[in-house]
Amino acid sequence: MHWQSGTAQLLPRLIARRTRGPLFLTDRKAPAGTPTLDVCPETGRARLSYRRAEEIFEENTRILANPLASPEDIEDLDGWTLHRLRHSALTHDAEDGTSTPMLLARSRHASVRSLERYARPGVDAVARHVAERDPAARRRNR
Repeated sequence: MHWQSGTAQLLPRLIARRTRGPLFLTDRKAPAGTPTLDVCPETGRARLSYRRAEEIFEENTRILANPLASPEDIEDLDGWTLHRLRHSALTHDAEDGTSTPMLLARSRHASVRSLERYARPGVDAVARHVAERDPAARRRNR
């Protein structure tokens, strides 16, 4: 795995002095029969499932995803998904001109076709791209 500097700086705080066991845990003890690798040796709590992590993330991003919503309506609205979070970096990289092979490698997608939905630059990114490659502008900036 490759981490950008912001994430790399937060990981030591999350990990603390832990040397083994899952990092994201449920609120209660693991049920009997849970595989040993999925149980925290310190607390006995189970690894948080992707489904539950998705629920927690969605619930806690409702206000961010709906900044104009009233507090009474927030419970009925959707927040962001982990899938959206994962692929937002791909969209930003595509807007910044990252090559298709690099986007494929980072996303671990097998084909360009599956990458298409994330690599759609916005209007501002297209305008910036055109401006940066404008021959007249390059001559003026010399």
